[in-house]
Amino acid sequence: MKEKVLTVITLVTFITAIFGAAYPDKPLNFIAPGGPGGGWDTTIRVVAQTLKETNLVTQPIVVTNMPGGGGGVGLAHMQTKKADPYTIIVFSPPLLLINLTGQTQYSFRDLTPLAMLIHDYGAFAVSKKSKFNSISEVMEALKKDPKSVKVGGISAFGSMDHIQFLIAAKAAGVQNLKDITYVSFQEGEHLAALLGGHIDVLSTGLAEATTALQAGAIKILAITAPQRVSGILANVPTLKEEGIDAEFVNWRGLFGPPEMPDYAVEYWINALSKMVQTAEWEKVVAKYNWTKAFMPGKDFLNYLEKVNEEYKVVLKELGLYKGE
Repeated sequence: MKEKVLTVITLVTFITAIFGAAYPDKPLNFIAPGGPGGGWDTTIRVVAQTLKETNLVTQPIVVTNMPGGGGGVGLAHMQTKKADPYTIIVFSPPLLLINLTGQTQYSFRDLTPLAMLIHDYGAFAVSKKSKFNSISEVMEALKKDPKSVKVGGISAFGSMDHIQFLIAAKAAGVQNLKDITYVSFQEGEHLAALLGGHIDVLSTGLAEATTALQAGAIKILAITAPQRVSGILANVPTLKEEGIDAEFVNWRGLFGPPEMPDYAVEYWINALSKMVQTAEWEKVVAKYNWTKAFMPGKDFLNYLEKVNEEYKVVLKELGLYKGE
């Protein structure tokens, strides 16, 4: 009987090794849990492009947009792909925030962290016609009347674009943070809302703000980075330069579904670790003002555990924490 059990185990190990060695042997599905043009969409598409350009992945990569629920729709979809080695999703802080604020029962623990790739930062923008010329002016208006400024973003209420603005407002001394009006948009709607006067301030990411700035449509008042960034945003001050002691890091990374096979996890950690060292990736990082921040599998998971606790503290202070 023992010999039969050993034979079965050996056969399973052999089959796994064979499939692992051949992996991937069919098209891959990369998911952006938001609409076209947003940070998730940009990240997953340039990763797919870079992997193909550098021949690190030879199979076709299909990118699918799956917006909704601040990332919740994509996260729920991944639960239906348990152990599937061919489906990968990109995420950032909303993965943690939508769970902590009670918008979804799922969390980062219901995915398989593959690698953190970059750090991005937030930006606060107004239309060219706005009366506001600095983030300090915005905060002074909010101190007088927290309902006087409408803020918009593409993340859900209580998620990243909302939270990064509230963190800045709290550090600036604004009271009654719950009274600040926040409007959530789908990607593609937020800039039109800003230019049309439906919101006063847009809370967004550097890449999205850079694209709009190049079109000459907006003014960027401040960024959430620890220091200024180069390129077209070189003249934009940090929050700290404006006397607001706050930062917000928008990490972005790739995840597999729950229980992704070990051979697939190892494959992607290896492929992504090589990708971030290529000249092609360097160009992408420079183009979008990202900061390289590669962190593989288990290290990434440990980072998420730590940051999750930090977000929890902030959300409790803001009265938005709903438990896990």
